[in-house]
Amino acid sequence: MNRSLCGFALLPLMVLGVWRIASATQADDEAAIRRLQTEQADTWNRHDAAGYARLFADDGDLVNVLGWWWQGRAQIESKLSSAFAWVFHESQLTITDTSVRFLSPTIAVAQVRWTMVGARTPPGMPEPRIGIEMQILQKKAGRWLIQSFQNTNGIPERPFPSGAPGAAPAT
Repeated sequence: MNRSLCGFALLPLMVLGVWRIASATQADDEAAIRRLQTEQADTWNRHDAAGYARLFADDGDLVNVLGWWWQGRAQIESKLSSAFAWVFHESQLTITDTSVRFLSPTIAVAQVRWTMVGARTPPGMPEPRIGIEMQILQKKAGRWLIQSFQNTNGIPERPFPSGAPGAAPAT
């Protein structure tokens, strides 16, 4: 009976120990994902298409701010090489905020806010200045990689217009 009581008394301590290990691991993983975002800006600002593409899983995909869908690391690298040749040749990317949420120990979602200067877009294309990325990341062989990436141009948020249905919006 004493052994049962002793084991029962130790159970909360064991659970607390496992929770602390899990919390430390998650904190390490979040730090690794934040470092990946720093590396994203660094490779972009060096106009290093190969380095940028290596942030993605081999079968990762990227949807850019224009809605163009690039599938696989090789295509991401190829398309970025072309983009860095002129449109983004002088661009500089700054990551301004990153939010990370874990769906499992090996899957995370990151929302990444950014600003950009120096892009030279052709007529008819919006110039990327501010935006947000939605990334699905997967931990493979101990390394976090982008599995899926959606980039969206942004404008500062403001209230929606209001008014009665069918009426002109109030300003």
